[in-house]
Amino acid sequence: MFFSVVIPTYNRRPILEKCLRALERQQLKARLEGEAIEGYEVVLVDDGSTDDTVTWLQREAEQFPHVRLIQQDHGGPAEGRNRGVEQARGDVIVFIDSDLVVTEGFLAAHAEALAAHWRRSGNRLCFTYGAVINTANFENPSSEPHKLRDLSWAYFATGNVAIDRQVLETSGLFDTRFRLYGWEDLELGERLRRLGVVLVRCPEAVGYHWHPALSLEQIPRLIQVERERAKMGLVFYRKHPTRRVRFIIQFTVLHRLLWELLTLGGLLNERSLRPLLAWLIRHGKPGLAMELLRLPLNRIGVRALFAEARAEGLA
Repeated sequence: MFFSVVIPTYNRRPILEKCLRALERQQLKARLEGEAIEGYEVVLVDDGSTDDTVTWLQREAEQFPHVRLIQQDHGGPAEGRNRGVEQARGDVIVFIDSDLVVTEGFLAAHAEALAAHWRRSGNRLCFTYGAVINTANFENPSSEPHKLRDLSWAYFATGNVAIDRQVLETSGLFDTRFRLYGWEDLELGERLRRLGVVLVRCPEAVGYHWHPALSLEQIPRLIQVERERAKMGLVFYRKHPTRRVRFIIQFTVLHRLLWELLTLGGLLNERSLRPLLAWLIRHGKPGLAMELLRLPLNRIGVRALFAEARAEGLA
């Protein structure tokens, strides 16, 4: 078993350094019957970064012996992950994001869970899904405790998964029409699910997902992300026009009513909430502020989705 950890990155140099250093510290001792971990590589695909990611990594290459740098013009994470898989040498592909800091036993945990399921099922039709713990602590990401809101119900999310390469390639890899934010991994998950590929939870494979604490300056970008997700949501739905996908992307009347009710018809919005958000941030509660902001953000996303669908004749 040889692991290829595929990571697309774009302008993430500070947290990317922590990500790569954590991967260099992997301890590969694992309890495997009939299998052995032969080694691993890190296939880092730079998606046209405009910061100093490439020059820094070239300068510090000796510190990262497992890393192979692949460069491409800015084409989005779907294209980057596909390129990483094409260049990978491993028979097992691990996907993580470039803002994830993993524990020393990360790869060994994925290996144990994969090998155990392969042995029980007699085939490799599965993927392991590790734990992702969200944190705003840049200096020490791994100090963050596991929280209820860290739980994810996504079927296949590329923040922390491992899968047999042949199974992944049979699925057709990522659809590169997903060039904006969102849904490219869940869409691949739909294809994997239809192929009978089983999700295996692997909570021992822990990664700490860093993102900066909420500030008011982030709000315009967060709104833009919701509008991008709406566009990509329709790409997802056109490929899989099912009730299940409608619920995943919140393209239902139920979701539209829900977010209208929870925002009092839009009275609770990013502008009216701004004083309260600022107060919460000042008093050291940016996480609570973010949860509150999710109400109008969800309304914006759902309204944008329905507007896009009407423009395309889908609603």
